[in-house]
Amino acid sequence: MSASAKRLIQFLSAAVAIILLAAALNFVVDPLQYFRPARLFAAMYSPDSRMQDAGLIQSQPFDTIFMGTSLAIHFRQSDIDRIVGGRSLKLSMTGSNSHEQSFVLAAAMARHPRRVIWQMDDWIFRDAPEIDADIFLPADLYRRNAKGIASYLFSGAMARESLWILARSIPPLEPVVARLTNGVIFKFPISRVDDINTLRPDFDAAGFYNAQASIAAFRRITDPVRSSYLAEGFDYDAMVKTFERDAIGLIEKNPDVKFDIYFPPYSILQFVAMRDASVATLKIVYDFSAYAFPRLTQFLNVTLHDFRVVKEVTHDLGNYGDVIHHSPAVDLKVLSWLASGQYVVDRAAPLASLQQLKAQVEAYRMEKP
Repeated sequence: MSASAKRLIQFLSAAVAIILLAAALNFVVDPLQYFRPARLFAAMYSPDSRMQDAGLIQSQPFDTIFMGTSLAIHFRQSDIDRIVGGRSLKLSMTGSNSHEQSFVLAAAMARHPRRVIWQMDDWIFRDAPEIDADIFLPADLYRRNAKGIASYLFSGAMARESLWILARSIPPLEPVVARLTNGVIFKFPISRVDDINTLRPDFDAAGFYNAQASIAAFRRITDPVRSSYLAEGFDYDAMVKTFERDAIGLIEKNPDVKFDIYFPPYSILQFVAMRDASVATLKIVYDFSAYAFPRLTQFLNVTLHDFRVVKEVTHDLGNYGDVIHHSPAVDLKVLSWLASGQYVVDRAAPLASLQQLKAQVEAYRMEKP
């Protein structure tokens, strides 16, 4: 055998050894807690919900799932448990569409939850790529198939995270490593499940959520240069088709699971922006509600809540950082409304809240600056 051939074999052998070592490290440390809850090493979590949720579903005890978009991302599981009841698992994903949400929920159904709290709005039912074409969602991790497990175990990036978690578990190194774990270099900076994607205690809520910010956002999206944004993704036929596949399909497959579905308290300015700058979009929103609400209330395992009409919140622009994203104080109000059933949509009159919303939008006038 030539010297070059020997060197090639040695190189390949070393490469295989490194790959196998990385796989063994990832299996033992298990950064996502994909195979087992953390025991040997301190649990760490990533704010990347699309990835982290695959591990949370497998490692966390829960009987209630909390799902939604960025409007449901800052809730604390401890608040959900305390106010609504049960043992919750937050699987909300910023910017997620209904196809992603339904896929993740379907994976979580294998753990037999008794309840799903699902924040919906018309925007999530926009046309979206098939799950396997979604570059942001590691679908095979949720399927737990050979491809997904291999991509996890043989990931060099995950091995780096495993080494970091391993180092953080060594007492003399823990203070230094903890200071360096900032979520930029290393992707698992969170040490408590309850803190995943929540606002820091020192976050300036008043500086972020205020009337000036929401009015500025309103003026920005109604500017003729930008107002076409309001219509993006709003196609009634596509929305109905997606709604039937992702929402109704999941509900029908899980008749023993209680679904608490709520439409969040957007500020009134979201609808007024459509009224003033995109009338056709507002009609689609109304038409979609007129279709979806009677459809959802047909199911006895669904309780539908419409918080879009809670005027004392939606008309108080100080509650918002733009025209839709509400403050943590409103998060707590949402949980209390879910617990009390104060804004449950009547099965006998499923369009009553929609009529209220229409009247509020028609009557609203912006105050002069």
